Amino acid sequence: MVLISVFSFFAEFTFWLEFESRFNFIAVDYLIYTYEVLHNINESYPLPLLIAGVVLISLLWNYLMRTAFRISFRSATPVLHRVVYTLLIFLVALFYGLKVDNSWAESSSNRYVSEISKAGIYSFIAAFRSNELNYDQFYPMVSGKIAFQNTRKVLSYPLATFLPGEVSIRRIVSNGNGQNKPNVIMVVMESFSADYMGTFGNAQGLTPTLDALAKQSILFKRMYATGTRTVRGMEALSLALPPTPGNSIVRRENNANLTTIGNIFFKRGYSTSFFYGGDGYFDNMNQFFGNNGYEITDRGRKLTMGDTYKVKRTILKDDQVSFENAWGISDGDLFSAVIRNADRSFQTKKPFYDFVMTTSNHRPFTYPKGKIDILSGTGRAGAVKYTDYAIGEFLANARKKPWFDNTVFIFIADHCAESAGKNEIDISRYHIPAMIYNLKGKAPSPISMLCSQIDLYPTLFGLLKWDFQGNNYGLDVLSASYRPRILLGTYQKLGYLRNDTLVVLSPRKAPQSYSYNFNTNIQTLVKTPKTITLDAISLYQSAYHLFKNGGLKQ
Repeated sequence: MVLISVFSFFAEFTFWLEFESRFNFIAVDYLIYTYEVLHNINESYPLPLLIAGVVLISLLWNYLMRTAFRISFRSATPVLHRVVYTLLIFLVALFYGLKVDNSWAESSSNRYVSEISKAGIYSFIAAFRSNELNYDQFYPMVSGKIAFQNTRKVLSYPLATFLPGEVSIRRIVSNGNGQNKPNVIMVVMESFSADYMGTFGNAQGLTPTLDALAKQSILFKRMYATGTRTVRGMEALSLALPPTPGNSIVRRENNANLTTIGNIFFKRGYSTSFFYGGDGYFDNMNQFFGNNGYEITDRGRKLTMGDTYKVKRTILKDDQVSFENAWGISDGDLFSAVIRNADRSFQTKKPFYDFVMTTSNHRPFTYPKGKIDILSGTGRAGAVKYTDYAIGEFLANARKKPWFDNTVFIFIADHCAESAGKNEIDISRYHIPAMIYNLKGKAPSPISMLCSQIDLYPTLFGLLKWDFQGNNYGLDVLSASYRPRILLGTYQKLGYLRNDTLVVLSPRKAPQSYSYNFNTNIQTLVKTPKTITLDAISLYQSAYHLFKNGGLKQ
């Protein structure tokens, strides 16, 4: 028990350095994936020294307390007394477990203060117990009819026609019946904050490839991620949904046969594939993508416990990998696999859509030697620069291929590297890069409107003039009727920002509203406007309802 207490005490420091939080649902999730996590920790920290230090401190404490322990274990206290004491301790623990909510500590307007006032182990157990939140139980509600009526109003624009149904947002978008079918490869860059790029003001010179591409692409200058984890980014980019509370839909049950973005491509005759540099068993990725029609390519350690997908899975072989760490293979090796698959697809004369998830820009920040001028494993800057380098090599190789001219490349981040800040939802830490490159017939141009990760594909389909049917929440940013807004959240907090007004929905609390200054990143508490609050509640309530009741199925 002393060892566990000492270990958890020091573990909280390293967890705080990574997430600026007490133990939360991430700590719970990561216990499930011991291979990646233990190896990642071992490669990131001097584990033998840390474990030795914990053991020595525990032994020293036991030695200093040996007299007290001896008295305790040799006590002659009558059994009845011991039963009474045990029962009292049990009842106190039961009372805390059932009645004392961990959120009681969140009384400060400063997120850091609230987190510091919590207890680590208590926070861990609380997160374990509430890993999925029921919106209907914990969040502000309006009637279902009003929620869907208002959601339709927010999502309406001249080209969209909603299909009948009071509890549905399914609509047909008529963009012009375009028949062009370019291949589409979307590269989702792990933890890639916008402020890593020179395009957004970084002076370190870490991203020469992406900075050059930004000038040759349709660049989203003010796009924001919906969440702070990879699975949340995958949810936004595959389903175009707001971040419902609790786990991402990627990790939930009953997430098969949804109307994904891949489904829209599939109906147009595309093959759809998911590429991941690590093991897709992690975070339920293979199960989600496999049960939604994507063929799978991953490094794979043949973990298939509970997996039920029937699509083809290709496991990258040892001779196809030049470098890997605990988290996965290098981005360069992953891109080689993408090119090999594109070559095969080109031979079949069938257009392809690829969802590619990179891993190199993740702790322990290691990558092949000799590729860039920053030593591997020395920090985030090197991993960012290597990711940029690998993208440059990928495009250089792709340009030699016969399928390149008819291929659109999308480069976008899943989330930012750091998400925590003084504010519970720190908007500046959701700003991600996003660009559409090599789209024929469209001149490179910046898009300056505020927009969300979920708007990427509705905008692309508008550029391609594709008609499509779906029940996603994304909007065409280039539509004349587009109204700037973003949806973003943490595990529990749900944010809706329209213009400079941010509404935050929290469990068992009234909505709060802030005036947000983009230049200073300061949020000022203001009176909650009814119309924007109604929009926020409607969007999140309807999205949760649709998923839980099968309304997102094909």
